[in-house]
Parts: sequence; C-alpha cells; structure tokens
Amino acid sequence: MIEQTMEQWLKVLNGEREIDELLHEDCVFWSPVIFRPQIGRELTKMYLSAASIVFPGDKDNESSEKEKSGSFKYTKRVLDGNHAVLEFETFIDDILVNGVDIITCDDDGLITEFKVMLRPQKAVEKAKEQMMLAIEKMGSDS
Repeated sequence: MIEQTMEQWLKVLNGEREIDELLHEDCVFWSPVIFRPQIGRELTKMYLSAASIVFPGDKDNESSEKEKSGSFKYTKRVLDGNHAVLEFETFIDDILVNGVDIITCDDDGLITEFKVMLRPQKAVEKAKEQMMLAIEKMGSDS
C-alpha cells in the first residue's frame, strides 16, 4: 500500500495533487522542532506547508552551486508494508541538512503518521527559526 501513497506524496511535492486528499483526518505529525505530536489533518497540513516553504524543492532534483535553496531531494527510500522511510538532503542558508521522513499509511492509502527527523543540531535550530516564521506568515496571510 505504501508504494501508491508515496507516488501520491511525490505528486503533492510537485504541486500535482492537493495534500488534503492524502492525509487521514486524525493524522499525527511529529516535528523535529515541536516536542508534542500535532494531531489532525489541518495541523499536519499546516506544518507540511510551512516545511515546503523552509525546504523548497526543485522539480528536477538538481540545484546549481549558485542557488542552493530549493535543493530538497530524497536520496534514499525504504518502503515496507504501510511504512516508508525517506532520507532527504537540502540546504538552509549554507547549512547542509540531512533528514528522514517516516510515513505510515492506513489500508486506504491515507497518511496516518508523518514524523520528521533532522541533523545536525545547527540545522534543527535554523529549521525551527524558519518554520516559526513561515507559520506566522501563513497565519497573517489568511
């Protein structure tokens, strides 16, 4: 089941599909910068939307040396049953960020849990700063 869910997740990342259709109503989001789980589709969507601002990706997964922002790309994928572990790399400013998305879906292919882990510590601190700014901006735009 996770294979189809990951196909749809990649479509979300490429702007080809809306995330609402992929998240379970009671989805749980685990952030590397918030120390309690965020429960529900709307909170999960908010954090993933903010992450897409902080970690923008290139559709072709290549970045130039001049422009490192927009360099988010998955580098490894492990899919098993209803679980996926997706390793990624990106840059925030000049900090190389290495992270992992751990995703669980139900038998209907809806994401029920999304956990993000980041390294190194400097990247976690920068991500926290920029995520809070992105969420604040998203709130002021509505």
